[in-house]
Amino acid sequence: MEANFSYWERTAFIDNADVIIIGSGIVGLSAALQLKNREPNLKVLVLERGFLPSGASTKNAGFACFGTVSEQLSSLTDSSEEEVARLANYKWRGLQRLRQNLGDANIDYHQHGGYEMFMHGEEGHADECIGKISYLNNLLKNAISGHDIYSVANEKIAGFGFDKVSRMIYNPFEGQIHTGKMMRTLLNKCYQKDVMVLNNCAISNVAQESKYIHLRTSQGDFKAAKVILATNAFANQLFPELKVTPGRGQVLVTKPIPGLKLQGTYHFNEGYYYFRNIDGRVLFGGGRNLDFAAEETSEFGHTDAVKQILVAYLNEVILPGQNAEIDYWWSGIMGFGEGISPIVKQVEPNIYCAVRCNGMGVAMGSLVGEEVADLVLNN
Repeated sequence: MEANFSYWERTAFIDNADVIIIGSGIVGLSAALQLKNREPNLKVLVLERGFLPSGASTKNAGFACFGTVSEQLSSLTDSSEEEVARLANYKWRGLQRLRQNLGDANIDYHQHGGYEMFMHGEEGHADECIGKISYLNNLLKNAISGHDIYSVANEKIAGFGFDKVSRMIYNPFEGQIHTGKMMRTLLNKCYQKDVMVLNNCAISNVAQESKYIHLRTSQGDFKAAKVILATNAFANQLFPELKVTPGRGQVLVTKPIPGLKLQGTYHFNEGYYYFRNIDGRVLFGGGRNLDFAAEETSEFGHTDAVKQILVAYLNEVILPGQNAEIDYWWSGIMGFGEGISPIVKQVEPNIYCAVRCNGMGVAMGSLVGEEVADLVLNN
C-alpha cells in the first residue's frame, strides 16, 4: 500500500531504525529492553500486528511454572537427562529474571505452589509418576537452586473440594502472575528506554536489500539494519522453514465464586488441562489434545468439543455441583515444534529469530528475548 506519512512521521517514527522487532509479546519486548540496556543509542522499533500483543503473551493462563512430573517424564522419552535438566533450569532462571526485571508487585506474582492431579482410573499412571519423584528431584535438584521440588499431596485433595481426583503431586516453587499487568509493565519499561511500539502493523514480507532489510507491512514499507522475528506461533507465516506449528489454547474464567477453596496452579492430563484462582474466580483452559489437528491453527476462536469438555470438568471435578457461571471465553495461540528448546538463531544475514516457546513463554520469554538481542549485538 502507498503510505501517507509526513516528513515528521518519517523522521520521528519510521525511518532509520537500527533494529526492527516483529512482535510485541514478552520475547519481543524483552529483546528490545536488552538491546537498549546494552546499547542505549540504538534506534529500536517494535511492530505488532494486533491492537494488543496478538499471540499468547496477554492471552495465556498466567502460570509461572516449569513442568509437572508427567511433563518431565514425557520429555525424558525424547530428550537426554542433561537436556531436560538444562531446560528446567532455563525456565527457572527465566522466571527469576522476569520477577527481577518487572517486580513481583507489578505482575501480581504469588507463589501458592503448583499441583498435578490424577483422576479416578488413572491410579496406575499416578503411582508410576509418584514412583519417579525421588529420581526427578535428584535429577533437577541443581537446576532449581538445590531444592527438592516434587512431593505427594493426596491429603490436600479434600480441602480443595475436588471430586474424582485420586492422587496429587505438589511443587511449592511454582507461582502465578497477571499477564496483562506483566505486559503493561514491560511496555512502560520499553517506553522509558525510548523504544517505539507501533500496533496494527501486520508484516507481509521481509526481504534483503543491498544495505538494509526491507519490510512490507499493512501500514507501508519500513527498513532497518537488522530484524528480529519474535512472533512465536506465527513465525511460519514469514519463515516456513522454521517449522513452528501454532497450537490454540481455549480458556474460560468463571464469575466470582463465594468461598473459593482452591489457591495455586493446577494441571492434569500431562498438562493439557490447567486451572488456577484469579480474583476469587477460576480460570480454566486446555483441551488441545482432544483434536490436535483442529487446534493447529493460527485462527483465534473456539470449538464446541473443547468448550463442552472444559465446562464438564469445571462442574464435575473442579467445582462439583456448583454450576459455576462463566464470565469470559478467549483463546491464545502458542508455538510448538520438534525439540524442547526454543529456536534462537540467525535465519538470514541480519535477520534473527526467537520463537517456539512450546507453551512456556512466561517462563522462558525473558531469557529468550535477551538471548536473541545478545546474538544481534555480538554479530
